[in-house]
Amino acid sequence: MRPVPVGAKGTFTLRVTPAHLASQFKDAVLPPVFATPMMVTIMENAALNAVRDYLEPGESVVGTVVNIRHLAATPAGHTVTAEAVVTKVDGRRLEFDVTARDEVEEIGKGTHERMVVDIARIAKKLAAKPPKA
Repeated sequence: MRPVPVGAKGTFTLRVTPAHLASQFKDAVLPPVFATPMMVTIMENAALNAVRDYLEPGESVVGTVVNIRHLAATPAGHTVTAEAVVTKVDGRRLEFDVTARDEVEEIGKGTHERMVVDIARIAKKLAAKPPKA
């Protein structure tokens, strides 16, 4: 990994469809609103985009900590944009402030941590785990 500067930013945008709603994949009785796990996903993607240009071939980053507050509901049809800003670099450990907004308001915020990993090393570890019957 090349040095990642504090302040590096990334974004990720998603148009909310019925597949992204809490009522579709968590509990059908929930209102048709953008699901928290989907918000976390776009925040993680924004964090990846913030550091993607600093990764060497064969490297990626994986999420290790998520501390998020979902602040407002968003219905299908709206566009949600997440932004991640690098706040700390400690070797392979990267910390981010993350936010998400729809066209009207901030819908989520929090912090996120990712670790730089060697993809081949992870694949080797996974291959060493016995298959589950």
